[in-house]
Amino acid sequence: MLFYSFFKSLVGKDVVVELKNDLSICGTLHSVDQYLNIKLSDISVIDSEKYPHMLSVKNCFIRGSVVRYVQLPADEVDTQLLQDAARKEATVSTR
Repeated sequence: MLFYSFFKSLVGKDVVVELKNDLSICGTLHSVDQYLNIKLSDISVIDSEKYPHMLSVKNCFIRGSVVRYVQLPADEVDTQLLQDAARKEATVSTR
């Protein structure tokens, strides 16, 4: 639930999602669910020459199991808070 809560705090921010098929999609995070499925709005494809069929797509839903990486804006991430939350969750799960 740590990552779900973390991504919920980034709704409305611009992110880049790299898929396992090497497609990278930049867009505004619209929503995320407990399976880490991601809905993006106002999308653009990083390599539009390789994926010309994606030029007309403006919004997309990405299944969480096909995501390789999510690149986040560095100034939006509170690393200290994230580390503290990870430590707390780790201690609770080991009990």
